[in-house]
Amino acid sequence: MSSEQVTPGAEPAALSEAAGFHAGAKVIEDYLRTMPGAPGVYRMVNKAGDALYVGKAKSLKKRVAAYTRPERLPLRLQRMVAQTASMEVITTHTEVEALLLESNLIKKLAPRYNILLRDDKSFPYILITGDHPWPQIVKHRGARSRKGEYFGPFASAGAVNQTLSHLQRAFLLRSCSDNVFATRSRPCLLHQIKRCSAPCVQRVSPETYQQLVAQARAFLSGRSQDVQHDLALQMEQASQTLAYEEAAVYRDRIRALARIQARQDINPLDVDEADVVALHQAGGQACIQVFFFRSGCNFGNRAFFPAQTQDQSAEDILAAFLGQFYADKTPPREVLLSHPLAAEDADLLGQALSLKAGRKVSLATPKRGDRHKMVEHASDNAREALGRRLAESSAHRKLLDGLGLLFGLDRPPERIEVYDNSHIQGTNAVGAMIVAGANGFLKNEYRKFNIRSTELAPGDDYGMMREVLTRRFRRAQREDPDRERGAWPELVLIDGGPGQLKVACEVFAELGIDDLELVAISKGPDRNAGHERFHLPDKPSFSLPPNDPILYFLQRLRDEAHRFAIGSHRARRSKAIGATPLDDIAGIGAARKKALLHHFGSARAVAAAGLADLEGVTGISRTMAKKIYEHFHPGD
Repeated sequence: MSSEQVTPGAEPAALSEAAGFHAGAKVIEDYLRTMPGAPGVYRMVNKAGDALYVGKAKSLKKRVAAYTRPERLPLRLQRMVAQTASMEVITTHTEVEALLLESNLIKKLAPRYNILLRDDKSFPYILITGDHPWPQIVKHRGARSRKGEYFGPFASAGAVNQTLSHLQRAFLLRSCSDNVFATRSRPCLLHQIKRCSAPCVQRVSPETYQQLVAQARAFLSGRSQDVQHDLALQMEQASQTLAYEEAAVYRDRIRALARIQARQDINPLDVDEADVVALHQAGGQACIQVFFFRSGCNFGNRAFFPAQTQDQSAEDILAAFLGQFYADKTPPREVLLSHPLAAEDADLLGQALSLKAGRKVSLATPKRGDRHKMVEHASDNAREALGRRLAESSAHRKLLDGLGLLFGLDRPPERIEVYDNSHIQGTNAVGAMIVAGANGFLKNEYRKFNIRSTELAPGDDYGMMREVLTRRFRRAQREDPDRERGAWPELVLIDGGPGQLKVACEVFAELGIDDLELVAISKGPDRNAGHERFHLPDKPSFSLPPNDPILYFLQRLRDEAHRFAIGSHRARRSKAIGATPLDDIAGIGAARKKALLHHFGSARAVAAAGLADLEGVTGISRTMAKKIYEHFHPGD
């Protein structure tokens, strides 16, 4: 794969909005002169350097040529063409490679005019570790950097926890950390309640424990019937030899496995490993439900609401979703769809997913039988989830309309920013900003501000608010002076009273910002919820009736900012508690820090140690010992 920047002719000067479509088309025509005919990925970029659209093509030249005729494009892409100021091109060897690259770039860049999968959460897995003689079975989320076997994904942490609970009863594998395992001197509570075989104190032989691990792997790999059959035989043999307690253990293990398999909304029968993906469209929005079936078990489901789907067909939405969804996940053997894809898209996606999985992945739209029932079930869930979201969106839109009227805004706010501070007597002070919009809280837009100023008096809330607002809006002026990236709010809420409002007004005056609405929210005389007062610049303060839905909405915004601020403060405080003077020495990482503290017992003892003593610590070279000594004894 090669990266290539195509050099166009002279870019057109700034034109009026009415001529925007033709200006954008002219930019694309200039790039077409040297556009290669090879497979690859293209990016439309606006004048601020932001990616507007990412697309892939079998022939870049032929595909991009379609954008030079904006009148034949849907309105969404016409707007994209009008804003295009430049293009970037990456050629690939094959169209499959282009599809994989396109999906990764869309997830990374989140272009404004692409169908976007809003997926900011990783999926949990079950991990049977492979880096210890006595493997443990645990929940895992994030990068798969630890050695072992991963099973999943599960739709939620709740689904993993419930399955893990039954797996522990069925296979009696340890879930404790390696440190706890190494220091146990007697069995823990899990052994007492028959959820662990207590390998930490050798209540089970290594051979027997490895058999339990093998059974757990077999069950999670889809061979559940074989495992249950073997357990049933062992239970019968124990009964025949009058070993009734042993037989009861096998009975309980079989029941635990049955509970895992009973967690089905529908019985997948012969479906061993598949994702069921169903789409429903209504009201200009779309919902995609994904059900996960692994090892013949239902691992739960999750709803997704992709953006930019108003003028898109079901087939196009599903194709875009699948590419982005599996960009960072291993696809299953089967993907069952509610709508058939175009033959070319289905073939290309099948090749791309097979390449990513390292084995064949089939895409199918079943029309009858058990698989069809599974898809119908997922479709029903998608329809119900979208109905709930539309109802919530309608209610949320009414609240935003009411907010605009309450504070005299020209139109309902599309972006609201709420600010709060948190500290304990001025220590570990943190400022917090949360963001809410038409679709609720935008948690990927939240920001925390570690208070940097050394001139503030402890507990100076006004000074902290001044620093936070100054840093936030000075950066906004620098990075988005034309306010085209959607990062400027229409309404700024501050947790505080007239004093905080005065500080905010002073900051905005210093920065030359005079078109943002500022509101401070203070609690009543007894600091009781429901008696809040609202303070606006150059206007008298006022309260709302206790049962007013707008008041409840503003309380939610304020409380969310308070929650985020406290959480950020606690995280900073916890980090500070674990900090030592050793953290200030270049070259001292976690391993050397641990070795020094284990050897000397405390950071104070390290500071008092002599050069020869420091050299005697494992992992500390003579050069590093000298650096540590000179850090604590600069005058010697």
